[in-house]
Amino acid sequence: MVRSDTPARLTEAGWSALYSYGIRTIVSLRTHGMEESELDVTSPYSDIEIIQVAIEDVTDEDFVQKWAVTELWGTPLYYKDALQRWPKRHAAALSAIAQAQPGGVLFHCIRGHDRTGIISLLLLALAGVVSDNIITDYELSPDPERDELLAKRNLSVRDVLHNTLKGLDVDSYLIMGGASQDDLAVIRTRLLE
Repeated sequence: MVRSDTPARLTEAGWSALYSYGIRTIVSLRTHGMEESELDVTSPYSDIEIIQVAIEDVTDEDFVQKWAVTELWGTPLYYKDALQRWPKRHAAALSAIAQAQPGGVLFHCIRGHDRTGIISLLLLALAGVVSDNIITDYELSPDPERDELLAKRNLSVRDVLHNTLKGLDVDSYLIMGGASQDDLAVIRTRLLE
């Protein structure tokens, strides 16, 4: 599994590298209610399947007021709220990954930070990765603007993600959202074997 920004920016050489790496499914993580042309991906390879899954919803006015209007949508501060609001959407994304055809799966949003950050967090938790290592993985995607917004609130990525992960029972969360036990088993197998 590969986390990415939008593959719409790939050159011919980039697509060739992606294909050679074994990617055969691309899961585009979208936001319901938004026009996101940057996520419109067309593969030059006919055997790469592209699946669209909306894991957020800007028709939810409370969410927009709380996160989009405040500019905090680009930080992990909104993750915990998003997880509470949209378990069905997140479970659908993980089910799409579980049910992908054989080969590698690339999941992406526009920047490769936030929507992919949520899905990465869930995937790593599902694989049994401890919280500190999930956070270390997230920190590999630097974002000075995000870090500045958090610093203004005397917070760090580490603080925010620890709070998000605290008490998260990922299996129960995803089953509640509609993922099947088989989906969870397949993901674990894809990640661990």
